[in-house]
Amino acid sequence: MIKHHPNAQQLNAFVSGTCEPTVALMVSAHIDMCVDCQAKCIKLQQVQSIEALSSPMVGSAGLDKMFSQITQLPQQKSSVTAAPSSSASFDIELEGKRFVLPRTLKRYAQNTGSWSRLVGKLWQAPVDLGYMGKANFIYMEKGGKVPEHTHKGTEMTLVINGQYGDGMANYDCGDFTLLDDHHNHLPHSEADEGCLVFTIVDKPLYFTSGIARLLNPFSHLFF
Repeated sequence: MIKHHPNAQQLNAFVSGTCEPTVALMVSAHIDMCVDCQAKCIKLQQVQSIEALSSPMVGSAGLDKMFSQITQLPQQKSSVTAAPSSSASFDIELEGKRFVLPRTLKRYAQNTGSWSRLVGKLWQAPVDLGYMGKANFIYMEKGGKVPEHTHKGTEMTLVINGQYGDGMANYDCGDFTLLDDHHNHLPHSEADEGCLVFTIVDKPLYFTSGIARLLNPFSHLFF
């Protein structure tokens, strides 16, 4: 069950088209998987359209377009992405494991590089986002973990498949998080199927405990 969602400010900025491109990408991918946030966005679109109608700058052509959008909104259908099944087509694969991506991320499947094993039971595949920069698919096998760290910038994460915890909360398929330098966590998965996440960081991680701290001068090479 999805418990972690974009906040109201992030959803409002997404609907109005004013959020950063990478945030818009992550929020859109989450919405693909979350019927609750789909419904919230439909309501926000309606509210923003009504507010725009009250503007004296709106002409008759603009009114027609807005009314058309409003009348079409209730007919939008859910685009929830189901977990992979034996009969479903898949988008990325690792060691015989096949994963279906939310609709928004499917376009980037062909821009995903080769998987490489990092530390322990941790895998990474870089994703070229074009002008928006680089992201990664991270897969944690059962028992796999990312060394404890904080963030010099922000870290956005969306769970694509499986579950993981980080000492602050437990996350399931579809959960979205945005963390910064106020957070220190240790992502790890004990799920039998492991956990696949899509993550975007705008600055290198900063490892905070154990021998992993020796990696800090090179953390930009891994995440």
